[in-house]
Amino acid sequence: QVRLVESGGGLLQAGGSLRLSCAAPALTFTAYAVGWFRQAPGKEREFVSAISRSGGTTSYADSVQGRFTISRDNAQNTVYLQMNSLKPEDTAVYYCAARMDLLGGSSYYTRRSEYGYWGQGTQVTVSS
Repeated sequence: QVRLVESGGGLLQAGGSLRLSCAAPALTFTAYAVGWFRQAPGKEREFVSAISRSGGTTSYADSVQGRFTISRDNAQNTVYLQMNSLKPEDTAVYYCAARMDLLGGSSYYTRRSEYGYWGQGTQVTVSS
């Protein structure tokens, strides 16, 4: 069974930075594309960022472009989301998701329905 574990969330002031981690201890991570999503209270879960299984291709939501950076270390079976210049509107539970990608190493996925595996989420709270 695929198990994803997010960590790194917390409470901080606007303008600060956090790095989220998504670990997959029992996964052959090199075969999986990974995405980050977030869900604020009363809102639907939305796409934040995605990375191809090779790490060579990435995608970002317009709202985080230029502030967030996704990366991966396949040797450590971990994907990271570096979040800088955080704003109160970034407050949400952040989830990582994974899907096996057999088509090639450069594909990424931005829709929730494209992912089959999800973590439990980590809370990020940004105060003004």
